[in-house]
Amino acid sequence: MRMRRFRSMLVIAGLLVAGASARAQEDAQPSRATPDGLAPNAPAVLAGTLSKVRSSGTIALGYREASIPFSYLNARNEPIGYSIELCKALVSAIGDAVDRTLAIKWVPVTPDNRIDAVVSGRVDLECGSTTSNLERQKRVAFSPIIFVAGTKVMVKNGSPIGSFRDLAGRKVAFSAGTTNEKALRDLDQKFGLGMRLQVVPDHAQGFAQVASGRADAFATDDVLLYGLIAEHAGAAAGEYRVVGDYLSYEPYGIMFRKDDPQLAQVVKDTFQELAADGEIDRQYKRWFLRRLPSGASLNIPMSAQLETIIQAIAGTDAQ
Repeated sequence: MRMRRFRSMLVIAGLLVAGASARAQEDAQPSRATPDGLAPNAPAVLAGTLSKVRSSGTIALGYREASIPFSYLNARNEPIGYSIELCKALVSAIGDAVDRTLAIKWVPVTPDNRIDAVVSGRVDLECGSTTSNLERQKRVAFSPIIFVAGTKVMVKNGSPIGSFRDLAGRKVAFSAGTTNEKALRDLDQKFGLGMRLQVVPDHAQGFAQVASGRADAFATDDVLLYGLIAEHAGAAAGEYRVVGDYLSYEPYGIMFRKDDPQLAQVVKDTFQELAADGEIDRQYKRWFLRRLPSGASLNIPMSAQLETIIQAIAGTDAQ
């Protein structure tokens, strides 16, 4: 992986070469070009996020408190999860690219403020369960896809709700700032269901709404629902179920600032390496097939769709 990161550094140098070195400018002899077209020892000017983290020695990672198993807090209030581990790999690669060990500053974000946190520079990488779609790509950039989910609803066992049509007139909770909200509102309008929609700040609150009876259902991505149920299994085993067809398609990615070509190159190269050497697959098994730190297990095999995506990510570097 070090060699791949070295190549990333060369690409970054090619993006913003400041010019030949002072010695080369004074020397009448023509400089020798490298195979990559760069003059030997050509100084690269870091820009954007790479310049920021090189100067500060710190990189800010946005994490979620209840996006199980992607990004959430363990019993010691430390951010853990599948997305967190992939972000840590990115931090290592970024550190190599700027030739500095980077300290991580952990910043909590919510579905409602995560995009603004990235755009404003409050966080450099958002490590959660964020859907990459065309609308969001107008404001931020995304890594290659790390998971594919879809909107479903969670209800208590014994609930008469079995499909989206059964949501007519029901109280349905959703997290603010999510794509699930659009899916619900579009569905409600299209079929005239008259749902009583309830906005909650995060997934944990959505689960609590159903648990307390203040909502009939909680709508979010299916994998997050399974994660919430698994984490509550000790006290509520078998009390909840995920029902209905998919109401939307949600491909997840790591979010970072738009129009930052140096960082985008490091992200691209790092994900190619992680896919090619099997690290994405290993992390998937760790968080979706094995027991979580709480002792719960999701037991969600990797979908054929995600397998194909990861193979494609790895294959793009085989040139």
